[in-house]
Amino acid sequence: MRPAVARRILERLALEYPGATTELRYSNAYELLVATILSAQCTDARVNQVTPTLFARYPDARALAQVQLPELERLIQPTGFFRAKARTLVRVAQALVERHEGRVPARMEDLVELPGVGRKTANVVLGHALGVPGLAVDRHVLRVANRLGLAASDDPDTVEATLGRVLPRSQWTLASDVLILHGRRVCRPTPRCDRCVVLSDCRDGQRRLRAAARPTGEARFTPRRPRAVSGGRRAQKPPRSFRR
Repeated sequence: MRPAVARRILERLALEYPGATTELRYSNAYELLVATILSAQCTDARVNQVTPTLFARYPDARALAQVQLPELERLIQPTGFFRAKARTLVRVAQALVERHEGRVPARMEDLVELPGVGRKTANVVLGHALGVPGLAVDRHVLRVANRLGLAASDDPDTVEATLGRVLPRSQWTLASDVLILHGRRVCRPTPRCDRCVVLSDCRDGQRRLRAAARPTGEARFTPRRPRAVSGGRRAQKPPRSFRR
């Protein structure tokens, strides 16, 4: 897709979702990193219910690095996959203490070296808590970007690179945020194309419109199977052309 079209789509979505940002609640990079890890296979709303107590007890990486797993598992259980997440959080906290004096680094190269932290999580933290443009690609961004024709891949890293080429770096974080919101509210797995503000530029939406406008063919006649005849006689067989 041409950069001009991609920017036009971004501008329309930004107008549709003013003030778009992550829906996770946090006050610093450490808290956002933890919240983003917890958000895997979990809604942001559920994570936001868990994190206030979690951050009150473990306000920084040094405190979290010393937590006992059973206690942490109990606190984060509502987010799902809590045992695996608890292990990841402790390992991440320990790595922050050992490698970065307990602070969250502001470089992608350093973030992805943390246990269990991939590019999506790193981009969320960079873009929202550290002031570094980051283009996080989750399942919503994958779906919306492919439908719009902004990208043509199911690989998050490929889609991130493709979007990064057609969008200004300064707009990467905003682009991710509005695509995520659009995917949650309108461009769902079953899309609400009638509510889409970028339908005119949407490759998949235009295909759906053409399909809906195409005249339908005549309904096919499906013969019913004959009922059994009373008196013990067998039902008459249908003509050969009607047999299944």
